[in-house]
Amino acid sequence: MSAPPHRVSRPGEVRIIGGRWRRSKLPVPPLPGLRPTPDRVRETLFNWLGQDLSGWRCVDAFAGTGALGLEAASRGAAEVVLVERQPQLVRALREHVQRLQGAQASVRVLPGEALAVLAGLPAACWHLILLDPPFDAGSALYAAALRQARRLVAADGLAYLEAPQPWDDTTLAALGWAVQRQLRAGQVHAHLLRPLDNAAP
Repeated sequence: MSAPPHRVSRPGEVRIIGGRWRRSKLPVPPLPGLRPTPDRVRETLFNWLGQDLSGWRCVDAFAGTGALGLEAASRGAAEVVLVERQPQLVRALREHVQRLQGAQASVRVLPGEALAVLAGLPAACWHLILLDPPFDAGSALYAAALRQARRLVAADGLAYLEAPQPWDDTTLAALGWAVQRQLRAGQVHAHLLRPLDNAAP
C-alpha cells in the first residue's frame, strides 16, 4: 500500500508540524523572495535534533515566516529569538506570538539586520542557531553569519544552515564548524553543524 501524500503548507501560511502547537496554521505576507523552509526539511531537521527541545535557547537569525524558530518553541525551547529586518514580517511574527497560547513566555521578536542583532547577543550560551539567509544573498553573508553563530553557540550547541548549494568541509572548518548531518531536498541544501572542536571524528 502506498504511503499517504505528505502534507505541505499552502502559499501564504506556515503550518507548525510538531509539538504543542502542532497543526497550527499561521498566515504570512505574500512578499517577493519569501521562502519558508519546506515542511519536509523542517520535519527532518527536528528528527535530527530530537522532538523535545525543553530548556534549549535558540536564535532564528533570518526568521522570515518564523517557521523554524516557532517550530523550536512548539517543541519546548525555553527561549527563542526571532530576528527579522522587514517591517511587514516583523508585524506578522509578533501577531504569531500573540496568537499562539503561551508563546509570549518563550519567544522574542527582534527587528533589525541579522548580523547586527547577532553581534549584540551574549556569546557561548545558545543551544541552536538557525541560519536561513536569502538564497541570493551571496556567500559573504553566509560566512559572516556562520562566524557570528560560532561565537554565540554553546560548546555542546548546534547550528542549522540552509543554502542553495552544499557547503564543503574545508570551507566550514575555516569558520569553526563541522557537518553532523546534511540533506538535499529540491533546491534546498540543509546542514546540521557542530562546533569544530566538538565534532565527531
